[in-house]
Amino acid sequence: MTIGFIGLGHMGGPMAANLVKAGHTVKGFDLSQPLLDEAQGKGVAACASLAEAVSGADTVITMLPAGKHVLSVWQELVATVPSGTLLIDCSTIDIDSARKAHEMAAGKGCPSLDAPVSGGTGGAAAGTLTFMIGGEQQAFADAAPIFQAMGKKIIHCGGPTAGQAAKICNNMILGISMIAVGEAFVLGEKLGLSHQALYDVASVSSGQCWSLTTYCPVPGPVPTSPANNDYKPGFAGALMLKDLKLSQEAAQSAGATTPLGAKAAELYALFNELGNADKDFSGIIDMLRQQSGGTA
Repeated sequence: MTIGFIGLGHMGGPMAANLVKAGHTVKGFDLSQPLLDEAQGKGVAACASLAEAVSGADTVITMLPAGKHVLSVWQELVATVPSGTLLIDCSTIDIDSARKAHEMAAGKGCPSLDAPVSGGTGGAAAGTLTFMIGGEQQAFADAAPIFQAMGKKIIHCGGPTAGQAAKICNNMILGISMIAVGEAFVLGEKLGLSHQALYDVASVSSGQCWSLTTYCPVPGPVPTSPANNDYKPGFAGALMLKDLKLSQEAAQSAGATTPLGAKAAELYALFNELGNADKDFSGIIDMLRQQSGGTA
């Protein structure tokens, strides 16, 4: 396929590169020239404008920071691409913006999918992302080879916006569970329990979760976790705060009570305010230690 790819940042750049590896022709555009240059070095055709990137494309993928950026770009897209072009947004955005993007596409006669991802920068580079996809079944089926080139798990969650709903709910679980795991290790430290002992017990008991066994927030038990690399992200604290805010906006809109989600958003807001926006979100354990009057 010929694919236009808009947004070549930490996630979009590696995703576009994996599409090239799979044999697709990828035409990319980003406002950052260094990102364009980097993508070009990995086989992406660097374009000087959005119009150039989408010209002749069968499919267009966007990977952008927030809903306002997606709506701005999609407004330009539907004014540029021919009817029938498949439009896919892989950004993590609010439900209302995702709905409006689908409506824009439908107005132009373009099939569309919201397809946020999980797996972080490592998953983007390795091509092992999880895609949570919302949209019509036929559009999902048509896009399957594209997703398979970038990810390992491809899940059709339902109709338009269902992918964003799944991502928001999943990351609310993640934010809450990382705080819980961090609190447990801080308490264990206070009680004289070694990190390894707590990990060995909890990882095979009822406390087992992804935040513990894959992304353990203390050095040692899981060598590949960011805790072993001074909490270099990974998944930055600023991104976790963004997703938790999206969860609370969605909860308020839907009339859902999410007290732990709300508290997690509050704690990650403080984590960011303390200068940790660019640190991996698992580094919140250090803030919990400080609040407990201790150090690592």
